[in-house]
Amino acid sequence: MARTSPLDGKLVTLIGGNGFIGSHVAQDLLERGARLRIAAREPEKAFKLKPLANLGQLQFARCNALDKRSIEACVKGSDAVVYLIGAFDGNQQALQADGAGHAARAASETGATSFVYISAIGADPEAETGYYRTKGDGERQVLEAFPKATVIRPSVVFGEESGLIPMFADLVQMMPVIPVFGAESEFQVVWVDDVAAAVATALEEPGTHGGKTYEAAGPDKLTMMQIHQMIADGQGRDRTFFPMPSPLAKVFASVPLTPINSDQLAMLQEGSVASKGTPGLAKLGISPKPLSLFLDRWMVRYRKHGRFTAKNA
Repeated sequence: MARTSPLDGKLVTLIGGNGFIGSHVAQDLLERGARLRIAAREPEKAFKLKPLANLGQLQFARCNALDKRSIEACVKGSDAVVYLIGAFDGNQQALQADGAGHAARAASETGATSFVYISAIGADPEAETGYYRTKGDGERQVLEAFPKATVIRPSVVFGEESGLIPMFADLVQMMPVIPVFGAESEFQVVWVDDVAAAVATALEEPGTHGGKTYEAAGPDKLTMMQIHQMIADGQGRDRTFFPMPSPLAKVFASVPLTPINSDQLAMLQEGSVASKGTPGLAKLGISPKPLSLFLDRWMVRYRKHGRFTAKNA
């Protein structure tokens, strides 16, 4: 007989639940029987989740993370709350730090039993990059307001439909020569469903995982150059990759409308690997899956003749 999840029938609010990670967290929680409230600026982007839910299991709420009262209204009545908002531009302090603090405070005051904050490996209130600095301040504010909250710090998250894999796959498909930013920087990229499972586990067992910080990292250390080459190999394409020189990369990142900004460039050059001494996914009972497990299947649609591409002997 299947185990009934402690979340079965409980109301979990996902603030920022319409995004890449949020949609996977939602799918995991729906399977565990939780009732979900997707709170986001554009909740319509999460309507694709409707077929996965039973009648009355899924609710959508418009939430403005810049408005304390909007956050409070969305959190009210929740048994558990997950704060998923991340931003590489705009008001990062308000979106990643202050909004998270307001949500944690509202959750504590209205009786929620668990809270999870999605941070990032490298989060530090003293960091030079705005992303890491405000994620670090978000951790501080959340734990001050909800001391038994769980902080999960993912490395770069990968999945089939969003994130770095389809972005790089499109480039490899179109361009014969490709510059690589942060080419020799190391990353322990982590599968989005492993991050989702970490969130669900933390929500299920707040007595065990509350007040703790976990790093969600994949099992392999890969350079950005290696990741690009793996994608090209998966597509069966011969591509030329060259490391983008740092001075030129900085100029490129400073130009408006480019696909990478200065913060993102600094993060790529820094890399993202698990630190020593911080518990990882294993402490949550999760064995992380490597990128190599998925790429051959995911790259089929990018090959010259798709599924009809002849396999090499």
